[in-house]
Amino acid sequence: MLFRSLAGFGLQVGRPLAPMLAQSAPSVDEALTATGLPAVVDVKLDGIRIQVHRSGQDIAVFTRSLDEITGRLPEVVAAVRALPARELVLDGEAIGLDATGRPLPFQETSSRAARRTTPSTTGRTPVAPAVLAAAERTGEPVLTPYFFDLLHLDGTDLIDEPGRERWAALAGAVDPSLLVGRVEVDDAAQAGAAFAAAVDAGQEGVVVKDPAAPYDAGRRGAAWVKVKPRHTLDLVVLAVEWGSGRRQGWLSNLHLGARDPGTGEFVMLGKTFKGLTDELLRWQTERFLSLAVEKGDWVVRVRPEQVVEIAFDGVQTSSRYPGGMALRFARVVRYRDDKTAAEADTIDAVRAIHAGRVTG
Repeated sequence: MLFRSLAGFGLQVGRPLAPMLAQSAPSVDEALTATGLPAVVDVKLDGIRIQVHRSGQDIAVFTRSLDEITGRLPEVVAAVRALPARELVLDGEAIGLDATGRPLPFQETSSRAARRTTPSTTGRTPVAPAVLAAAERTGEPVLTPYFFDLLHLDGTDLIDEPGRERWAALAGAVDPSLLVGRVEVDDAAQAGAAFAAAVDAGQEGVVVKDPAAPYDAGRRGAAWVKVKPRHTLDLVVLAVEWGSGRRQGWLSNLHLGARDPGTGEFVMLGKTFKGLTDELLRWQTERFLSLAVEKGDWVVRVRPEQVVEIAFDGVQTSSRYPGGMALRFARVVRYRDDKTAAEADTIDAVRAIHAGRVTG
């Protein structure tokens, strides 16, 4: 696959670059404090992050971690090939939807994207009929792409341009049906209404954005701030306990740790077996046995590599754990195979919640 270099360095069509990332805030009001007004509020989809490069008929699809998955997402390839532009670098999400248009659970979307064999297509419609027919036969979800940023268009590099210019170019280059929901807001009430609408539609939340900011590749600055309707942290599994009763024979109760940026170690914050389906129990038993460094009759200690997104109601003082804190009513949201342990949330973020500097 041949792609044209835009320069001797920097952005090249066909070579992925680290995506711009969003900070977290517990409320829309606090997000606006970071971004300022006016702002743009994007719907935050619970899909997989994709970066799509096109040069002529050559198309490549990359993940958040810069792995190429072009062959696994033929519907994304077909959608981008149908666009009128000759050269593009797009940032967005791919997500599975149910018959009513609401998002499927993240696990179903990520499972489909992880498969190495997917229906092939030569169609040029946003979701090719061949893909739809194959999905109906196999029962696998079709993943629809939705784009929220444009980094390059037909020879022009947009990465250093302010968001409002990139997004105007995006609106002109991509069919409206393939754009992430977006509203411009001038006050907190408008932003709050956009957040409520996104959550009501079954989405993960919103990302509040500064329209004057450039695309800061690989950085997590204050120009993009995500807001979800609950506390969540991306933590690392340190050990797992064998289950009992109906979970006999499966690894069940997770020991959860936050990253200490000072030492590089992980600080345990508690345990949970909540939110685990039978499918997840089967998967995590195999996964953690492969990571095991010590196998006991009760606890299996593992290499600290697997990241899991945990929802919880708050942080309480606890003498039981070395960090002096424990999560309240922790439950599993999803496993984050797109993140490494080095990208997990820090113990400082947990302390901020515990101290009341973050509420929600």
